[in-house]
Amino acid sequence: MTKDLAIQTRGLTKRFERHFAVNDLDLQIAMGEVYGLIGPNGAGKTTLLRMLATVEEPTMGEIYINGEALSRDHTNPKIKQRLGYLPDDFPLYDDLTVWDYLDYFARLYYLREPRRTQRLYEVLEIVQLTHKRNSLISTLSRGMKQRLSLGRTIIHEPLLLFLDEPVSGLDPIARMQFREIIKALHEAGMTIVISSHVLSDLEDFCTCIGIMELGYLVESASIGELYKRLSIPYIFISTLGKLDTLIVELKNHPAVQSWEILPGNLQVKVHFSGTEKDAAILLRSLIKAQIPLSEFHRVQENLESIFLKLGHKQAS
Repeated sequence: MTKDLAIQTRGLTKRFERHFAVNDLDLQIAMGEVYGLIGPNGAGKTTLLRMLATVEEPTMGEIYINGEALSRDHTNPKIKQRLGYLPDDFPLYDDLTVWDYLDYFARLYYLREPRRTQRLYEVLEIVQLTHKRNSLISTLSRGMKQRLSLGRTIIHEPLLLFLDEPVSGLDPIARMQFREIIKALHEAGMTIVISSHVLSDLEDFCTCIGIMELGYLVESASIGELYKRLSIPYIFISTLGKLDTLIVELKNHPAVQSWEILPGNLQVKVHFSGTEKDAAILLRSLIKAQIPLSEFHRVQENLESIFLKLGHKQAS
């Protein structure tokens, strides 16, 4: 197996009676990536994460972590000690303080003094809960509880982190705080695999994306490659008049693939295959034609649009 890969699977399959939750999945994740798993409920994301975290035994197939074969038995103890897994339903102990909760898990991982206390302070700072270290867990907000769960997951300094729907049910501020923590862990060199339905969150910090459908991995690529291959660039143009002249100019530009006049105002949505330089040339031609522009901006389809497009292709 390739040693510069943090994770590699071959033919990974999990079957529950007649149902295949994960089917013949080949996956490669390089060290230091933030790999986002997206897909509808029942796609197999949670089952895949549970197998990678050694919580679930595969029916068939192989898993390699840092080039070493992984199994649920007592082999590879050093590798398993460097895995962190945060499921979407991990219970908290409301009658403990934040400090005691983290200290409990630090002891489970055999962290000894003085390193244990040092690590507790480090983790509290990472998950932004230093000011709550003596508070009962029952008094924390949902966002704080989720950050505390993440703190428990990283207390033993894992190299690989598996997060299952970590921002589900959080408000926008709590999601933003969680995103910032993930970015910091990534900058510190951690490899992270995260599943989510909140596609805008993944788009913000993931380096690679895997799209699952009915147990299959239908796409796996870097964010940049996905955009280059599947995202359609558009230019939105608004004008105060001379719409016919605008359409003539669009027809004459080689990078204009098609256009759509949007209802209700003098705005045109242009499917544009050119570069930023080509867009600048188009803008210059419109100004030269004395078209009274009030808006001209270039956008690309986001991750959600790509996902919906791929889902439609699979369904058809």
